[in-house]
Amino acid sequence: MRILTRPLHTSHPLLSKSLPPRVPLPDSDLIENFLKGSGPGGQKINKTSSAVQLKHIPTGIVVKYQDTRSREINRKMARRILQDRIEELQLGEDARTRVRAREKSKKKASKEKKARRKYRALEEKKAGAEGEKGEEGEDVEEWDIEGGEEKIEGGGLEKGGDAGALQEVDRGGSRDRLRDPGLCRLMAKSREDQRALIAHNRVDA
Repeated sequence: MRILTRPLHTSHPLLSKSLPPRVPLPDSDLIENFLKGSGPGGQKINKTSSAVQLKHIPTGIVVKYQDTRSREINRKMARRILQDRIEELQLGEDARTRVRAREKSKKKASKEKKARRKYRALEEKKAGAEGEKGEEGEDVEEWDIEGGEEKIEGGGLEKGGDAGALQEVDRGGSRDRLRDPGLCRLMAKSREDQRALIAHNRVDA
């Protein structure tokens, strides 16, 4: 049985292609010293010479690294940091650290833009739902007003109110006049208020 394996990439392939090659560090250009570490880490850090200090003779850049207890790992990390410092000095904005920083900034801006777009879509959806709910409420209110008008007309005839009085109320606007919000609020009161309104319209006529 044959097992296929694929290499593990820890960086984006497009980003790796756009990065400049690392600056070579010949040993003849370096002064390397091993020092005792300081700070937290116990005796392995404070009483052993595991910290690495590198000095680049042509540029005078000095780097010290002591984050691990392993001298070999500290040497590798110190050389990498020194290479980045030299690239920044020689290449400026084209250095690997600057390119990575720009890519990170672009990704952060893109993520924030997507978040704002998603939030805006949710707000528009919420506003649309509230608008539909408001329209449904208006329909119900108009139906109640029409029902009140029918009740007013029926109540006026049942209690002895003549049709001529209703015609006086409807004159000049028919049912459109009854849809007036102010007039409907008056008509929505008790039947005694309805009769008083009809009498008032008779006097005005």
